[in-house]
Amino acid sequence: MWQMAVPWWEFVVRGVAVYLFLLIFLRLTGRRQTGQYAPFDLVLLLILSNAVQNSMNAGDNSLVGGLISATTLITCHLGLSHLTFRFERLRHLIDGKPTVLIEEGRIDPTLLQREQITSDDLEAALRANGCLNAHEVQRATIETNGLITVVLRRRAAE
Repeated sequence: MWQMAVPWWEFVVRGVAVYLFLLIFLRLTGRRQTGQYAPFDLVLLLILSNAVQNSMNAGDNSLVGGLISATTLITCHLGLSHLTFRFERLRHLIDGKPTVLIEEGRIDPTLLQREQITSDDLEAALRANGCLNAHEVQRATIETNGLITVVLRRRAAE
């Protein structure tokens, strides 16, 4: 339980490597996948966590090794959070930028395809924001967290 099979620093190096790999991998898959989990997305994340476990612990199942790995991951996360807060360019690289999907009622199909948003996903987001048609939308934006925010057009005074 307390005896480690590999030196402590190897847990740290492996943890940092796995953290960076998963960060890059998940960032490349796009905002939608990390902001709006479908059942197959959750399954992927669970399988990924199991798949990288052995690469992080080098077959060592000791309590100390697990605590070192967990501490390394938390430290990486806190460090990256602090850096993205302080440096805007890094924040845009890691988090991305909001993207306008609908402007003045016009849908940009190229951006929908790039963000991998289906028409059903977009229609659901519009309904959730109180409108039924894109022509009612002043602007719809996919935020960096994967959520779609909608600003409706002002209606003329009746």
